[in-house]
Order: sequence, then C-alpha cells, then structure tokens
Amino acid sequence: MPRGCISLLSMKTNPPTCAYRDGHYVLPPLPYDAADLEPLLDKQTVLLHHDKHHAAYVTGANEAVDILRRVQTGELDPAAAPDATSRLAFNLGGHILHCLYWESITPEDGEQPMGELLDAINRSFCSVEGFRRVFRSVTLAIQGSGWGVLGVDSASGLLRVFGICRHQDVLIPGFLPILACDVWEHAYYLRYHNKRADYIDSFLKHIDWFHSHQRLTSNYHES
Repeated sequence: MPRGCISLLSMKTNPPTCAYRDGHYVLPPLPYDAADLEPLLDKQTVLLHHDKHHAAYVTGANEAVDILRRVQTGELDPAAAPDATSRLAFNLGGHILHCLYWESITPEDGEQPMGELLDAINRSFCSVEGFRRVFRSVTLAIQGSGWGVLGVDSASGLLRVFGICRHQDVLIPGFLPILACDVWEHAYYLRYHNKRADYIDSFLKHIDWFHSHQRLTSNYHES
C-alpha cells in the first residue's frame, strides 16, 4: 500500500447529495452547468468526468450490491462475496468521493472560509495558508491515482489532510471528509496535461467553502 494514503472504508461519511434511491445508487446531477467551471476545468472534461467516470462507479457499486444480494438469497455461491465486497468498496468509494468533489469546487474564484470552519482551520493548520501548504503537498505527492482530502479527525476534533490512494485503500475509522480533490488523471488531463501542480493550485482557488462548512458544522452539532 503506498505510504501516506488512507481509505474511505469505515470513514464516517456525510456525503452531500450522494444519491441512493429505491435500493440503488444513482448519479446526482452536477450542482452547476458543466461550462461554468472555466477556467478551473473545461466543459469537455467535466462532462466526461461526471457522465462517464462517475457514472461508471455508480454502475459498479450497484452491480456489486446485486451480487451480494444474490449470495444472501442463496442464488450465488458464498465464494462470490469477497470479490463483490472489494468491488463495492472501490466503486462506492469512488461514488461518494465524486459526490463530495462536485460540491467541493465552485465557479467563483477566491472565496474564503468563514465562521466555525475558519476557526477549525486556524486551530488545525495555524492559518488558511498553512492548510493550503499541507493540502497542496499531500495531494501532489499521491502516487498514481487518488484524492487529496480534508476532514475531521473524530479523536481530536481537529482537521486533517490525507491522501487516499485509488478510492478506498488503507483505513482511518471515524474520519469525516468535508472536501476532496480528485487527482486521477481523467479529472484534469485535457486541461493541464501532466501538470498536476497547476491543477491543484487552481483547485485551491475555487474551493466551495460553503459546502465544506455545512458538512463540518453538521458533524459538530450531531456529535
């Protein structure tokens, strides 16, 4: 397992609009028009990412759940369960993280965190600039495909930045993600090519702090 990566498995999740309806995971619509994210991302990248890549994780999660249901009813041999649970972890992790990603970015440039979120960032990273330094370094260093994630450490109540390799590798129980940056190449390659650092820098200028604040305060008020 690559060093510095964590997992969505057993994380305490508070997904934004990560749709599950009538026994199936469903692809939520984008919270903005695909063209609205210029200059952070171009319309073609956003449409391919959402309509093809994210949709594939939704399909994969539903297929894995169907296999597990058939194991439970005796239609399939129990030997099918281990592979199905691994497929579910990968695809459901991808679905949840993509739901979070779409609400982590905004067409607006230069928004700043406020209120309880700003207080939490200052306690955890000394300043917003301190957060940016850590987040940029961790996300840039992910080997291959993965995610840079900001979330709440349930043990300390502080914010932490971690790298998630693929969608689900390793394990941090009780970690609540509130912001995610996708660094799988399909998220940025058409616009930034191999310049991941430039993409991360643009991401940091287009964070939707409102939704991150909502997820943070929802967790604090439920604790």
